[in-house]
Amino acid sequence: MTLFSIARKNIRKNFTNYFLYFASMIFSIVIYFTFVSLKYDNTIQAASDGSPKISSAFSAAAVVLIIFVAIFIWYSNSFFTRKRKKEVGLYSLLGVRKKQIGRMLFYENFLMGIVALIVGIALGSVLSRFFVLILMKVMGYEAMTDFSISMAAIINTFVVFMIITLITSLQGYRLIYRFKLIELFHADQQREKEPKASWLTAILSLLLVGVGYWLALQNLATSKAWQMLGFMMTPLVILITVILGTYLLFNTLTVTLLKLSRKNKRSFWKGLNIITTSQLLYRMKGNARTLTIIAVLSATTLTAVGTAYSMYYSNRSSVSQFNPNSIMFLDVDGSTSAKAEKAIQSAQGHRMEYHESVPLLEVDADASGLEQGGRSEEQTFTVLSNRDFNQLAKLQGRNEALELQANEAAALDPMFIQGMSPEYVGTAITLSGADKGEKLDFTELKKYSVLNQGTVYSTIVISDEMFAKLKPHAKTMTVEAYGITHQDKAKQLTKDLESILPEKAGFSSFYGDYARGMESSGLMIFMGGFLGLVFLAATGSIIYFKQLTEANSDKARYAILRKIGVKKKEIRKTVAKQVLFVFALPLVAGIVHCAVALSALSRLMQANLVIPVIICMGVYTCIYLIYYFMTVRAYSSIVMNEK
Repeated sequence: MTLFSIARKNIRKNFTNYFLYFASMIFSIVIYFTFVSLKYDNTIQAASDGSPKISSAFSAAAVVLIIFVAIFIWYSNSFFTRKRKKEVGLYSLLGVRKKQIGRMLFYENFLMGIVALIVGIALGSVLSRFFVLILMKVMGYEAMTDFSISMAAIINTFVVFMIITLITSLQGYRLIYRFKLIELFHADQQREKEPKASWLTAILSLLLVGVGYWLALQNLATSKAWQMLGFMMTPLVILITVILGTYLLFNTLTVTLLKLSRKNKRSFWKGLNIITTSQLLYRMKGNARTLTIIAVLSATTLTAVGTAYSMYYSNRSSVSQFNPNSIMFLDVDGSTSAKAEKAIQSAQGHRMEYHESVPLLEVDADASGLEQGGRSEEQTFTVLSNRDFNQLAKLQGRNEALELQANEAAALDPMFIQGMSPEYVGTAITLSGADKGEKLDFTELKKYSVLNQGTVYSTIVISDEMFAKLKPHAKTMTVEAYGITHQDKAKQLTKDLESILPEKAGFSSFYGDYARGMESSGLMIFMGGFLGLVFLAATGSIIYFKQLTEANSDKARYAILRKIGVKKKEIRKTVAKQVLFVFALPLVAGIVHCAVALSALSRLMQANLVIPVIICMGVYTCIYLIYYFMTVRAYSSIVMNEK
């Protein structure tokens, strides 16, 4: 029997243990192949009007995926290699040379890598069309009628994963030459010493995480800590304190709490709690690094996916805030505007809801009274009359009206951020130019506008009498504001208007910003979602492998429990508690880290991200629970010798 046939037989007999590792590799290959296929596909580039954003985004995602998958395969393979120390020792005892054993382990891993690569590329080729349809849907493009598999994508995937497989396959040699024969045989009997508890380090872990959270939740505009550390250094400080605090929390605080729980004799001696507590206590220190990596990775994944989904979820409302009118442009030429109106009226699939010709003034003013910090004192404003504001607000469905008198003014600022934007109310600006010395006192602030931001400057509303007074001396202009039905599907109409109107018309539309937002956020959610699933599959698999390795070490201990009459139900209950503790720690830590990060982000964006974040966390937790139940079942089967 050759070494290659022995390796093949080992894989077949141990396929149950290898299955999750094998499945995770296939899943990673499928996702990588999909990304590379999309990068090379010409049809998608045509659908996105040749946007370089897609190609560069998928190139970056592919690099991240390569690095992560390489680390995951290396890490996972090391678990299987360590698990088989006793088997390797037996081969050595029977006279098999180290070089031959190394070659056999090399063949095993290489064979699995080749099979995973073939299956992954085959599945990727079949599923690529489905993934492309998802991408087109979330980016707001029309469905494709043609899609072909790129040979460049197949070659790229094959080369990358062959290199990863070759490198990880060489790990077998490390095991053979690193350990002595006696160490290989007694690998399962080696136990870690009981870790020492330190209240000082435990408190330090909470302080470090607390400092990171406190800095993250500060108001960037008013925080002295951010100003002192600097806006480039503070995020790094947050990252270091939270990661270090999380490691110490798993390494020391959990040990301290487990030791404290031992002192509660009533609970400690109840059922098999003594076994559960002891198992966790002795292994927590060794698991701290792995759990920290998983917690940080979970938090990063959840934050990235939550942010992408939040942007996608709020795209329509964000665009409506900056483009309250479906279409707006300056009336620079009567004949051109007439052509544009004719195009709007004759557009198929749309009905005109309103059309307003709005007179505006353009004035320069000394804005130092707004206390804008380092911004220029001289600023240009677009001025709207009280009457026209009320009319547009009514047409746009806003149940608000202004009643300004004399020199009173209202600011319209859809980008208002508390602490960073001017407060407006209670301040004043002084006009320059022909109306030099005329003051406008801000009495109201509206955190929205009735004019499209792509067409006008910063907008203020003044009383009708003041508007009439300033009009003879100020630069006047007229904007055409339209409201149409199905404004999110006005692709053709937008193209037609762009070809009709000159650049100086300042054309802006709801569809233009909506389509760009859908493209960017859709691309982010597609990549974030699939990369997140890969990370989740990998981290779940790592915990799974780690627990199965420990299960094989604990078989003798649980065999003794069965011999003294402990029921299988009690053993399963003990296993479930122990595995739950290991799964719950990084998941809970990751969710809390993510919640703090997204809270800080929502305050910065002035947006409510609760619903999309809860959805992302719910999906993430559900998938994690599947891994948990699979691990409990596999662990129980091993310790109870069930097939």
